[in-house]
Amino acid sequence: MALAAKGKLLAIGINLGTTYSCVGVWQNNHIEIIPNEQGNRTKPSYVAFTDTRRLIGDAAKNQVAMNPINTVFENDMKLWPFKVHRDMWNRPKIVINYKGKERQFSAKEISSMVLYKMHQIVEAYLGLMATKDAGVIAGLNVMRIINEPTTVAIAYGLDKLCTNVGQKNVLVFDLGGGTFDFSLLTIEEGVFVVKAITGNTHLGGEDFDNNMVNHFAQEFKRKNNKDLSNNPRALRRLRTSCERAKRTLSSIAQTTIDIDSLFEDVDFYTEITRAKFEEFNMDLFKTCLEPVKKCFLDAKMDEGCSYQWFY
Repeated sequence: MALAAKGKLLAIGINLGTTYSCVGVWQNNHIEIIPNEQGNRTKPSYVAFTDTRRLIGDAAKNQVAMNPINTVFENDMKLWPFKVHRDMWNRPKIVINYKGKERQFSAKEISSMVLYKMHQIVEAYLGLMATKDAGVIAGLNVMRIINEPTTVAIAYGLDKLCTNVGQKNVLVFDLGGGTFDFSLLTIEEGVFVVKAITGNTHLGGEDFDNNMVNHFAQEFKRKNNKDLSNNPRALRRLRTSCERAKRTLSSIAQTTIDIDSLFEDVDFYTEITRAKFEEFNMDLFKTCLEPVKKCFLDAKMDEGCSYQWFY
């Protein structure tokens, strides 16, 4: 999409993720990812409703332990703390309490709230004025939608790098918060051709978090003879710590989880190694490979060919 600022048209790109979202602007011959008011370049795709106001992003996620049933986010449906009902037309609606009244929202309306927050972040950062239905609801002028593998290739400058080397094969492995996409494309003389796209709409980083939460909830029960599985606040605090530990394990081989008064005034402390994390998530790692094999079949390309990978 494009927005006007100081008489110029600026290209704005929004990644509306199931778990985290971000917004970038093309300026000074490169893409600038815009931080929010907390300085974070990725923002949680959370929307929360209270008795007085609506919260979006970090503010919504930070209060989820105290207000789980009125905080909407993407996750395994079995773990949703909020209610989902069907309306008179048999369409799913998210049911929350907002300013003392019961309200119902569609998934598109929740997405539009996250997009609107992205819009606000752009305006705050650049002083600007202000995927299809949600963009219109959010008041955005969507000029063009580009598929994700092509945007990845453009972001890495492959359209310029591959102008004189003949055809180049590129693989894009995108494991998001709630979905997984794998794409195979070719680039020749700056022209992108997406050969095949596969994935799993029910596999993402949240599934790895779920495994960690289940593992440590069982460990807490085993150590203390207390079951926290039915306590939304304790589960949310444990999930937040697990997510933080998972990110830490990307850069170091071992980390700790330390939560004061997790449940019934009992503290919880444990250690987790990267090897242990990989061990109890091995089934998920193997599941990630299934769409990869299907993608090669759909594209009728040989797995043994030379490819450039992007994660």
